[in-house]
Amino acid sequence: MSAPATTSRPSETPGRRTTRVGVLLVALLSACFAFQLNASMLSPALKNIEESFGASSAEIGLTQTAFFTSAALFSLFLPRLGDVIGRRKVLAGMLALMAVGCVVAALAPSVPVLFVGRIIQGVSGPVVPLCLIMLRQEVTEPKRYGTLLGVITAVNGGIAGVDALAGGFLADNYGFRSVFWTMAVVAVLACVLVSTLTPETKAPAATRMDWPGVALLVVSVGSLLVALNEAGKLADADWLLVAALVVVAAVVFGLFWRTENRSGHPLVATRHLKQRSTWATLLTTLLTMTGVFAVMNGLIPALAQDGNAGLGMSAEQSAWWTLTPYALAGLAMGPLAGRLAATFGYGRILRFGLIGAVAAVTLMILTIDSQSRVMLLLASVLVGVAYAGVANIVLNGLGIVLSPKENPGFLPGLNAGAFNLGAGLSFALLYAVKTAALPDDPTSPSDYTAGMIAGVVILAAAFVTSFMIPKPVEAETGD
Repeated sequence: MSAPATTSRPSETPGRRTTRVGVLLVALLSACFAFQLNASMLSPALKNIEESFGASSAEIGLTQTAFFTSAALFSLFLPRLGDVIGRRKVLAGMLALMAVGCVVAALAPSVPVLFVGRIIQGVSGPVVPLCLIMLRQEVTEPKRYGTLLGVITAVNGGIAGVDALAGGFLADNYGFRSVFWTMAVVAVLACVLVSTLTPETKAPAATRMDWPGVALLVVSVGSLLVALNEAGKLADADWLLVAALVVVAAVVFGLFWRTENRSGHPLVATRHLKQRSTWATLLTTLLTMTGVFAVMNGLIPALAQDGNAGLGMSAEQSAWWTLTPYALAGLAMGPLAGRLAATFGYGRILRFGLIGAVAAVTLMILTIDSQSRVMLLLASVLVGVAYAGVANIVLNGLGIVLSPKENPGFLPGLNAGAFNLGAGLSFALLYAVKTAALPDDPTSPSDYTAGMIAGVVILAAAFVTSFMIPKPVEAETGD
């Protein structure tokens, strides 16, 4: 079968050299490793950061939200910039800025400076989609691409647990700052590998960036994100500010829509935004991440470390029992899920993953009072298989195979924004529910239960919206 017509072709940059897929894969995986460390290595260290700064869990949670919000905003336009000036150049620049952000966070004397460091790290938001687009230039056969897509994207669910283990070990023994220094070293190494081992590719039809459109879209989405984060404070929220920001977001998006209709080189053609391949994919990604991310990277590790309502583990122990098995399961399942999606259908495999994620979180809710390490382990493995190993892989793949061929960075960029937006919203919303349900009895895990129930409801909504995503016929073999 021919390569999907919805993606750019290997020949889009005439005369470029052919790169061995294995060499390219090493470089792209190093970039994904670096990004994943920024996203999840800090999870077991959050308690340590709270204690070091004397801050509340809500304050530290907002630094996580800042990272994913920043990642969401930069994801809106950096893949398109890669189409215009070169994907290798953009990816290497992102990794270099990521390293700078790591250094700022490592040296942070206060929570506000840590906040700034996390925002700079967020420039790396679209690392995974850029890597998948670059891989697509070398591999077009559906099953092979699906398998390699699964290999790269599975890293996005955790580096076989090494990230969580290392984060817990470093936090317990050397403090949270050592975590950021480690991130910085890996980011620099990845930058060197990408700069030296990958070919430069561009989209021939992309000659200019629509910077007015970029500015308007970033302001609109950024205003909405800040409004949602403020609303997550519930009783402490400034609701007048929330209302004002929502109005600003709506007005600026209207201006963005008008600008794109008149632009000769739009960042996002409005006709594409109206298609189900765009809005249904983005909505499903957003809901999936909002429902599952803070459960696995926040609530479950925190429950494991809670000395009253949970199991009282150390950060390193909680990583061994939760994040490590979750990541290992996802890494093992990822390549298979990518190949199955190309063979049996992206939508069908995605829904299997979403059903599995709902079942796994529900199992945790039903057994939370038992305070059983075995059940904690089992639930983590199941979420790893269903979300990190299936849903995450397929959603990333859909962003590539459904993107219009004249603008290959369009949907992957927006989809990466949806991933990061969902991750940030997940911490804001699920932790807001947890805070609202805080029990008088410190030994009761009812607040953790409430947060997980909210996650299940949102995941169920993602399952419903997944039926609206069109079938990427040319990316499936039909076997």
